[in-house]
Parts: sequence; C-alpha cells; structure tokens
Amino acid sequence: MKALGEIGIGKTVKFILYTLYSVLIDLVLFSSLKIVLLRIAGASIGRDTVIHKVRFFNLYHHGFGNLKIGNYCYLGDEVMLDLADKITLEDHVTLSNRSLILTHTNVGYKNHPIQIHYPRIFKQVTIKEGSFIGAGVIILPGITISEKTVVGAGAVVTKNVAKNTVVVGSPAKFLKRL
Repeated sequence: MKALGEIGIGKTVKFILYTLYSVLIDLVLFSSLKIVLLRIAGASIGRDTVIHKVRFFNLYHHGFGNLKIGNYCYLGDEVMLDLADKITLEDHVTLSNRSLILTHTNVGYKNHPIQIHYPRIFKQVTIKEGSFIGAGVIILPGITISEKTVVGAGAVVTKNVAKNTVVVGSPAKFLKRL
C-alpha cells in the first residue's frame, strides 16, 4: 500500500492500463502490427522499422509518448526501454538483443536511507543516426550516443559517446575510431 500512497491513484490506474496494453503488444507476432499499436498509444515510429519482443516499463509517467524511433531502425528480442523520460532513436539505429536503456534512477521509497545521497533522477537518452548497440548493452540516464557509433556487446555506457567511434567494456571506453 505504501507504493500506492507514493504514486497516487491516478498513476496506479495508468500503470494497470499500460500494463494491459503492453501485454496486448507482446501478444502481437508481427512487427508492423506492434508498430500500429505503439503509434495508437502515442509513440512516434518511422518507416521500415522492425520491433521484435521489446519490453517497455515505467509507462505510468508519460506513456508511449516518450518514445521516438526514426526510419530503418531495428529493435531485437528482449530489448528493455525505460519510458520514465524520453528515448529518441534516430534513423538507422540498431538495438541488439537484451540491450537496456534507462532514463531514470530511484533507490526506493521517498524515505529510503540513501535517497539523500542518490536522489531520484529523470534524464532523456538519445541515440543518433547510424549507431549500433550490441547485445546486452546498458545505457544509463542522460546519455547521448553520437552518429555512426558502435557500442560493443555487454558494455555499460556511463558517459556520452563521440561520433564515429567504437566503445567497449564496463564502463564503456574508447576502443577506436571508425
């Protein structure tokens, strides 16, 4: 009941409705139909984009309106998108299987003992044109990944990434220029 008290009845109802809508999206087998459902719910998605089994969470904040995907993008299986703040994928962006984009952090309830040291934050994430995000990558809130960038599998992106580069590791570090 504490969670209900902190987020309120309005956000609780939104949570329930968006959860049910997400189940519907998960049941749809074809990418083109998923995209239609996402657009109906407020997402902006370009042409010739492919969306496999993607999980959306924290929809009760702003719904699917925080999602903008360009043309010719690919989102693989088990990709997870935190829509507490905006996520923008420009044209020709690939998110490989099991990649995770976070737009917020929150250690717990408002009275959590370390909340004073790590306050709740919400920051948008942008991945610019022509970037490739490898399998199992984690992108933290507030990150911008510049044009034509490769983020190697399993990397944890904690800082903005310069264009035409390859980054790898945890935390992600420069490997080479493209």
